[in-house]
Amino acid sequence: MSANFTLRPYALADFDALYLLDRACYPPGIAYSKRMLRWYLALAGATCIVAETPDSAIAGFILADADPPDGYIITLDVALGSRRLGLGSILYTAIEQNLLASGIRQIELETATDNTAGVAFWTHHGYRSDGILRGYYLDRVDAFHMRKTLATATEARVNAKEP
Repeated sequence: MSANFTLRPYALADFDALYLLDRACYPPGIAYSKRMLRWYLALAGATCIVAETPDSAIAGFILADADPPDGYIITLDVALGSRRLGLGSILYTAIEQNLLASGIRQIELETATDNTAGVAFWTHHGYRSDGILRGYYLDRVDAFHMRKTLATATEARVNAKEP
């Protein structure tokens, strides 16, 4: 099963759709309020990439913040009907390339310890937990603090040549 998605930068007209998608992806208290989502989108280093279906529906988005040399994944949201099609990986790869080009060398994020799919996703993409944040979500759900160090294009070429 596959689908075609078009990636593009966030536009102000997307806000309501992103807000509704975030509320569909996360439970109350964890999903962002309108105020918080607006705040994150307005950060000086914020980058948001939106995925659209062929009929222009928003299928997902990823929001990150860059403060070189560090980056932070704020959220990755994929609509229920677009899951298990590789869209999360497509969005993640796009934001990682964007962050790397912006001088980011390390990306951090948090994900709930009971979010088995999320932990597997981030681990698959090279993230490792460096600790647990007790009561991070709603003062009762623990989260893994995860990070990944990015290799520059030069480092990747050198590493590929080493046996």
